[in-house]
Amino acid sequence: MSRVNFSRLCRLIAWLKHNVWHIACFSLRCLFAIHRAFVGSSTVNKRWSKVRGSTRDEPGTSKKLSEPVIEEGVEATSDHESENEAVAGGERPAEPEPEPEPSSEQPEYSGYDDDEFDSKEYRVETTDDFYCDYDSCWEIEETQEDPFKSTWRPQAHSSSKFSRFQSAARDMQNYRHDYPNQRHSHRWNEPQSDAKPNLNFYLGCTATLPDKVYISDFHYDWFGRYEELEYVHTYIQWLFPLPEPGMNSMASTLTVEEIHDFCKSDIAKDNLLMSYKLMLDFYGIHLCDEKTGEVERARNWRERFVNLNCNTHNNLRITRILKCLGILGFPHYQAPLVHFFLKETLLNGELPRVKESVLNYFMFSVRDTRERRSLIKFAFDNYKCKDEFVWCPKKIQLMWSRRSESELQKGMNRYESEV
Repeated sequence: MSRVNFSRLCRLIAWLKHNVWHIACFSLRCLFAIHRAFVGSSTVNKRWSKVRGSTRDEPGTSKKLSEPVIEEGVEATSDHESENEAVAGGERPAEPEPEPEPSSEQPEYSGYDDDEFDSKEYRVETTDDFYCDYDSCWEIEETQEDPFKSTWRPQAHSSSKFSRFQSAARDMQNYRHDYPNQRHSHRWNEPQSDAKPNLNFYLGCTATLPDKVYISDFHYDWFGRYEELEYVHTYIQWLFPLPEPGMNSMASTLTVEEIHDFCKSDIAKDNLLMSYKLMLDFYGIHLCDEKTGEVERARNWRERFVNLNCNTHNNLRITRILKCLGILGFPHYQAPLVHFFLKETLLNGELPRVKESVLNYFMFSVRDTRERRSLIKFAFDNYKCKDEFVWCPKKIQLMWSRRSESELQKGMNRYESEV
């Protein structure tokens, strides 16, 4: 018996000696892949600020919030929306703002070289696999006369994942093109008496319907009241109004005139910023930079992530919040929040029941085309099963894969030359 074991051991040693070079190369490749995952994405992130700062009309610098100008009201109730999503499913004056939990594992929010996402390499043919009729990310300019004009092409894939993405993409392109085919009604069931109900609510002049809650009550009484924020389903359309209806038939859809006046009002925009902080705290997130919109985990993130993962109707709420930010003066807040959710779902493995919404909806709410492309690339780089990635055309995926392999090979060559 011992002779047999000794013989096997000799053969194993001989095999290891013969294959030591292959084993060493494989180990180096693994180390470079791990290094790139943790360091490469951070390096890439440092270039994002240039992209964000140079490609969009920045709204006025956000001011520190002061008390909103308002009357006192009563109590309120919360939301559940209908945004066609096919997914399952302020600070309190007496308390200091919660400090975020330090997290060294989280990469900084980032972007790519200024010229990369303007390249004509990003133009794709409609015959490309995973080309989506309603995804305008890969056009050089979004100037289509009809954003919903469909071009025939062979159906190279019939995955349910791509079908869900295409359905979501139609809704998100409708939003990014300012609802071109939608008639803007104020309320579903009632004659309209107030010409600008959403603006007047945010100025503190009127309360929500049907609950009669004023904006000041939300900001000073509802902060940290997680049960109400979770289970009340009538407030979200008032806190984050859109030109599309939600589930509260008493809420009003935004009009073009309201959007224009809202964006010119410091009071309304400051109150919207407080509403955003209120909901971020509910989700376990902290706004760490009011100027750039950068966010990070809040102190209470563990408990709030459990709630977010269990109650998937919050995916709809977050989609509405992102859309509202893009319409009412805070488009630069969209990409940092989406990047945060991409990190949590793809890198940190948190929020598994939010991941599909992040990829189908959150990413495509971002109005700036280059930021959207950058977020999709970040998602692709950190998506484990590349063969199942359906959120951009195959041509783009292959281009990114070739670049990654080239960068890895250059790193290997540098390492070998140093050794």
